[in-house]
Amino acid sequence: MTENSGTEKATHPDTGTAQQSSTPATPGATPADVAARPGPVPKPGAPRPGAPKPGTPTPGARKPQAPTPHEAPKPHAIKHAPGASQEHPHPVVVPTVSDPSRWGRVDDDGTAWVKTAEGDRQIGSWQAGDAAEGLAHFGRRFDDLATEVGLLEARLAAGTDARKTKTAALALAESLPTAAVIGDVDGLARRLQAIAEHSDEAAAQAKEEKERSRHEQTERKENLCAEAEQIANDSTQWKAAGDRLREILDEWKTIRGVDRKVDDALWRRFSKAREAFNRRRGAHFAELDRERAAAKSRKEELCVRAEELSTSTDWAGTASVFRDLLTEWKAAGRAPREADDQLWRRFKNAQDVFFGARNSAASERDAEFEENATAKLELLSSFEHRIAAHLESDLDGARTELRHLQEKWDEIGKVPRERMQELEGRLRGIEKQVRDAADTQWRRTDPEAVARAAQFRERVAQFEEQAAKAQAAGRTRDADKALEQAQQWREWAEAAEGAVTRR
Repeated sequence: MTENSGTEKATHPDTGTAQQSSTPATPGATPADVAARPGPVPKPGAPRPGAPKPGTPTPGARKPQAPTPHEAPKPHAIKHAPGASQEHPHPVVVPTVSDPSRWGRVDDDGTAWVKTAEGDRQIGSWQAGDAAEGLAHFGRRFDDLATEVGLLEARLAAGTDARKTKTAALALAESLPTAAVIGDVDGLARRLQAIAEHSDEAAAQAKEEKERSRHEQTERKENLCAEAEQIANDSTQWKAAGDRLREILDEWKTIRGVDRKVDDALWRRFSKAREAFNRRRGAHFAELDRERAAAKSRKEELCVRAEELSTSTDWAGTASVFRDLLTEWKAAGRAPREADDQLWRRFKNAQDVFFGARNSAASERDAEFEENATAKLELLSSFEHRIAAHLESDLDGARTELRHLQEKWDEIGKVPRERMQELEGRLRGIEKQVRDAADTQWRRTDPEAVARAAQFRERVAQFEEQAAKAQAAGRTRDADKALEQAQQWREWAEAAEGAVTRR
């Protein structure tokens, strides 16, 4: 217990030795408060000014009375927290404040006494204030001790670890004969004895309750295991049995308090039963539906794919896919007769829709393509002469006529495949004529090409001049070399001039 007393000599509740502290006894007072009091601090045993004479009661204090030898201890008030159930209460201890003057005194010389059934017992010495303050101090220490006892009673009432509660009660009971407190010490001793006695009973009851609960929960899981094993071995109601096993699992998860080893063994039983049921159910349905259900499912997929393709206009690609689907249909096997006939009608109808549309589109397309081929022939005959007339003198006009030809060509559309090479070849020929004429005109008028040819001629003249000087100086080898370079540059100049003038 922590105390904020003044300078005192009091017997330690555990060792019985006198200790002295240096803070004022008045609750909340500081050393500065003591220093501010008028007059010196009296010596131990010396009367203080204004202190009551021995035997004179403190004004307003109740007259001391000896405790009745067989008086029952005053119980602590124990309340339950709001919302706490009776099964699992959460008690709240409300400390009671005792009247220390009934149970002891502090003499004028500071000697503190407590009344017990065996007589008055000196508990220590108070030197930090007057007798009333000392009495209040030791009374507060008793109240703290009584609060601890009340907490133990509350823990016992709540069913919290009776063994630890008993140990704490015995420890407090051993400290009472030397406790530096003023209050109903005998009453506390009787309460602590009652706690110790009832703790054994509470511990036995808690153990019995725990064992009973463990037995009940174990029995529940054993019953669930037995039911699961019966389902795994006998039931053929596959859906209902599967649902019940899931319900058993959900209930299993809510059961607590079973011994760990027993719980592990029961869980292995339950898991084994579930696995056996799942294997038996899987084998049953696999054997029952393996062939017919697989064939039906596969043909349903083929019908869906065929119906999706029935509106396709990719005639060649889709026709190839339909051939593949028919091969898969034959390999899928037979579904139940009624389902197989119905599925075949679906598949055949999807095929008929597609191929009927393809045949109709092919007839219309062939007629349209023949008309387009005739129109393109007429278009080529009309523009070939007009473009040729423009190539000699009006290249821009030829280009304009070619653009008109290309625009009208694209507007006409496709032609039969066997006519395509002939018609496209004539169009490419006209485009090449215009392109070649443009290239020729560009070469004749390209300023860079003209300048380049002139530069080549200048280099020819320079090398011929060097050859003449070398010949005059008698350097025949240098003259021959310069003439070779002049010839090379002459050939380049002639090529550049030919590119400009060539048509």
